[in-house]
Amino acid sequence: MSKLPQQYVIENVLQCKMRGRVAYQSYFPASVGINLIYVKPFDHPSGKGYQRPVDAKRCADFAYYLSKGEDALFTPILLNAAANWEFACYDKQRPSYGRLLCRGRASLMDGQHRVGGIEKYVRETNSDINIPFLAFHSLDEDEEIKLFDTINTKAKGIGTSLSKFLRRDSDDISWIATEMMTRKDSPFYLIGSIIGKRTKGRHVTLQNLYRTLTYLLKSENISILPKEEKIQMALTYYNALRDKFIFEWKDYKNYRTTHIVSIDALSIAGSSILSASLKENKKQVDLSAIVKYVNKLSVEWSADGPLKYVKGLSGSKKLAEELADQMMA
Repeated sequence: MSKLPQQYVIENVLQCKMRGRVAYQSYFPASVGINLIYVKPFDHPSGKGYQRPVDAKRCADFAYYLSKGEDALFTPILLNAAANWEFACYDKQRPSYGRLLCRGRASLMDGQHRVGGIEKYVRETNSDINIPFLAFHSLDEDEEIKLFDTINTKAKGIGTSLSKFLRRDSDDISWIATEMMTRKDSPFYLIGSIIGKRTKGRHVTLQNLYRTLTYLLKSENISILPKEEKIQMALTYYNALRDKFIFEWKDYKNYRTTHIVSIDALSIAGSSILSASLKENKKQVDLSAIVKYVNKLSVEWSADGPLKYVKGLSGSKKLAEELADQMMA
């Protein structure tokens, strides 16, 4: 993905340092630059991807903005050259000014929609345009992900769902939530959205699931368990709910079972169920007990039924009390 068929040269480059990292500033023509960069999608097999799918409308909007002429200014894109670009100064008297010898592609960290809009504009107008860039000489993959996360959550926001996905290696609940979105044995596999964008049929975002898992796993005697045990407990609980209310779980329009207010209520109630399912040694959970508790539930989930006006966290907490009473009876 990062290989180039031939070496490219970028002229008029300024070398600088940023917080101890070597970086380069310059520009390249779009006709050349498009071949010099690539994107790491969030679902890349390496597990080190992070970019959300490109939004065609945002690209089209930027292309339209560029059509306004010389007043259409834009900020530099941000790249990680990953040691694929080498700097050579023109003159030893001016060691920070020279050219870049590009043997491989740079990873595009910020500016995906600008680049997409530029591609569209260049293609439709049969013209060319210079793309300014700031490229780090070399960041490792974890540094790259962390910088992307920081830029997009602190500045303009990538959405909390994708941020949770990026933190899955350092936070247990982020990892559990991501696993439950991507594993086929999870009841959230077909109704969840990792990137936080709701579409028809995918109405539970990763951030929604992260928050509801926080409620489910909040008990101290549960939170200290290894993440592998916690995910088995969570999968057992939510799968039992899905199986108990299988038609309601699938029908978002006519039933409130998988509406966020209900999912949160089930998770708040489930916290006491998981604790009650701990064996006497307090270190193992009786998964079969979780299923038995869930099977005691009898709920009218109809969208026009008694839960129609249950809203917000206060509504979830009130409903959770009734659910817990049924399961613990």
